[in-house]
Amino acid sequence: MPAHPRSPTGLAALAFTQIVAWGVLYYAVLVAAPAIADDTGWGDDAVFVAITAGLLTSAACAIPVGRRLDRHPRRVMVTATVVGTVALLVAAASPTIWTFTAAWLVCGAAQSAVLYQAAFTVITHRYRAARRGPLTLVTLAGGLASTIFAPLTGWLVLQVGWRMSFLVLALILAAVALPTYALTVESRWEHVEDGPAGNGAARRVLRSMRFWMVASSFALMSFSLYAVTLSAVPATIQKGMDLQTAAWVLALIGAGQVLGRLLYLAIPHTAPAWMAATSVGVLGAGALVAYGVVDSPVAIFATALVAGAIRGALTLVQASAVADRWGAESYGRINGVLAAPVTALTALAPGAAALLATALGSYATMAFVMAAVCAVGGALVIRR
Repeated sequence: MPAHPRSPTGLAALAFTQIVAWGVLYYAVLVAAPAIADDTGWGDDAVFVAITAGLLTSAACAIPVGRRLDRHPRRVMVTATVVGTVALLVAAASPTIWTFTAAWLVCGAAQSAVLYQAAFTVITHRYRAARRGPLTLVTLAGGLASTIFAPLTGWLVLQVGWRMSFLVLALILAAVALPTYALTVESRWEHVEDGPAGNGAARRVLRSMRFWMVASSFALMSFSLYAVTLSAVPATIQKGMDLQTAAWVLALIGAGQVLGRLLYLAIPHTAPAWMAATSVGVLGAGALVAYGVVDSPVAIFATALVAGAIRGALTLVQASAVADRWGAESYGRINGVLAAPVTALTALAPGAAALLATALGSYATMAFVMAAVCAVGGALVIRR
């Protein structure tokens, strides 16, 4: 018997599926990448270029996928699950880096229709004004994906190799996501207009200066926060710490994300839409400056936790940005356009951080520059 979409069971199923989707389509390949390079001789750089290309494809697909999620959410998410499963199987059997890269481009397209963008669209349409709690639950679940699937993937790779691991992970994705999306996601939304009226309202939003200022704000804040936090390991080592300490810093950033998502619930419902985003920009800038300055283990741990919390809060502030300002009717289409530059810059952030740190002489100096970028992002959205 399928669960009613608005029942606790339906929401729990959607949240659990985010754990699996993020774990299989995003984190698993990051864990397996060194083993893939060693086994095939393709080289670390080539494998990570393929992964980055997949993330950029996800960004490019966010716009057309978002439009379709407004109309046919179940069809889009079921199809994307099938496509992602097949792409993983092709990646597992890839004889060359070119085949692997092509498979990962397809995985990127699937990501755009099953990860947060899709889940946020479903929740926003389903719960509308009551979306804050469900959004928080789904992102809390997504935050557990690396905790569960990073060690699971590492164990599988050691036991059966990366190719068989991808096969197992593809089967897990299909077994969990297909029935969840087929049985608990709505086929369409009754409140969404199919005609020119709904499309016209979305076009007016997308042509407005307000929308592009908001999009630029989130893109800059995401880029700066991810550039610093994703380079936590080399940055911590550069401060004189060992690899084990650096690994704990990265772990605390992940734990901080969970804390930040819980703190999101404390934002008053009556607060202006711009206030949360501007607060993230200001607090994020302060955290990045502190992260660049401190050099003792305790201080580094503390600033990493705070930076992670701000990054976690940003995910939910962005998830609500469209509906808070323009309503839920064309959420998928508008949010897809908003998400595209954010996803693209997030994909480029680690590489850009490394290049910038090299050019400036240190990761600490890079963090100061990113703090300024984050502050600009927060300023752009004031009163918008």
